[in-house]
Amino acid sequence: MAMLSLRNLWVEYGDKVVLERISLDITEGSFVSIVGPSGAGKSSLLRVILGQEQPTRGSITLDGTPLPAECGPDRGVVFQRYSVFPHLTVLGNTLLGLEFSASPFTARLFGSQRRAAVGEAEAMLDSVGLADSRNLYPTQMSGGMQQRLAIAQALIKRPRILLLDEPFGALDPGIRADMHTLITRLWREHGLTIIMVTHDIKEAFSLGTRVLTLDNHRHDPHAPHRYGAGVVYDLALRKSAAGVDDGSITIDANHNNGHD
Repeated sequence: MAMLSLRNLWVEYGDKVVLERISLDITEGSFVSIVGPSGAGKSSLLRVILGQEQPTRGSITLDGTPLPAECGPDRGVVFQRYSVFPHLTVLGNTLLGLEFSASPFTARLFGSQRRAAVGEAEAMLDSVGLADSRNLYPTQMSGGMQQRLAIAQALIKRPRILLLDEPFGALDPGIRADMHTLITRLWREHGLTIIMVTHDIKEAFSLGTRVLTLDNHRHDPHAPHRYGAGVVYDLALRKSAAGVDDGSITIDANHNNGHD
């Protein structure tokens, strides 16, 4: 059984259809890259999976159970713009998720609870390469460091699914390459299922085990806004045990049913 299943998913804003007839099965441990032209609904699809928005029609299930209609700890997200709090240190930013979870009213931990949370946050910062930056503020950090912090924030609650919305688009090429290495390592070490939106085709193929293309595949000139994007290509990439693409591609061009 698929970990995450989308069935006949539609997203509409007023009389404008953004996504239509999206049906996908995503297996646990996949790294799914989503590409397509601007306006094809890539970020809308991520927001629906995150629980930030609700689909107009259709259903989403996680392990066969309807996905909760709100953001939950089973899903983490990293955006292109660094989602860090400027008034908190690196450690404070990473601790925040644990503090809200254990103490939702005050977001403060004390005594042994705080010591345990600090230890967990420090271990996460070490895993993203920020162990020596725990006392810095975001304004003292480069873009790459801030994005590492955003990843630490997303992973501190141990989500099963990590959603990435153009997470490396604003970074210089050299830093971007370092981030590719980092996210690949974290994907394997944490056993994550990753769904990433990107405009970079090379990035999509180099990181993903599967590449989906969203685009409009039907058009009525008399009502162009009444047709949304769907899955026009679904490419499964066979990777070696080291995670390297072995050059094999399986293409599913049946637009409505993508399977790993």
